[in-house]
Amino acid sequence: MTSEPVSVPAHGVALAGDLTMPSGAEGVVLFAHGSGSSRHSPRNRAVAAELNRVGLGTLLLDLLSEREELDDAVSGRHRFDIGLLARRLVDTVDWLERQQGTRALPVGLFGASTGAAAALVAAAKRPGRVYAVVSRGGRPDLAGDRLPEVAAPVLLIVGGADELVLGLNEEAAERLSAPHRIHVVPGATHLFPEPGALEEVAGAAGDWFREWLGTGAGEA
Repeated sequence: MTSEPVSVPAHGVALAGDLTMPSGAEGVVLFAHGSGSSRHSPRNRAVAAELNRVGLGTLLLDLLSEREELDDAVSGRHRFDIGLLARRLVDTVDWLERQQGTRALPVGLFGASTGAAAALVAAAKRPGRVYAVVSRGGRPDLAGDRLPEVAAPVLLIVGGADELVLGLNEEAAERLSAPHRIHVVPGATHLFPEPGALEEVAGAAGDWFREWLGTGAGEA
């Protein structure tokens, strides 16, 4: 297992990230955090640790520069800019293709909250590189007209007690033409703080990515 800080160039800004690669990794999963969060999100890091355990690489990335994060903390104007976040993800997918350790690996995207919408838009823009998408408590509805264009299989994980977001996920799922499934974690609320809830999220995500980034990659 190797872990290193990385800097990803994205249209004039440098995005800070943490890349972890197990030996013999079958794929690499790029994380898109939600509004007001960062690569230090304890929930995303817990999921990433499980993905590393089952043999998948992970890249946790700050989608905003330091200056943009400071501005967003006051104005909140960047966190819902799905177009901007998606462009940053596309730039990072392209960057992974240029790196010796990841260029041959299929890419998965894991998005939380608004990051899920950005992940779906990025998947639609890079169908030849993104082989699977997982959303955790996400807002896939914000991907809008890009939803039918997504070719990668999509897993939508939602808390059973997060009724508003569950409804939005169900509506978004109806617009997906790619293979997809909604995984409801019984009794869980939006951030999955309940005992065992986040572990269920991590397990479901690991199963999905191993299915589509492993020997089955590219067969969707």
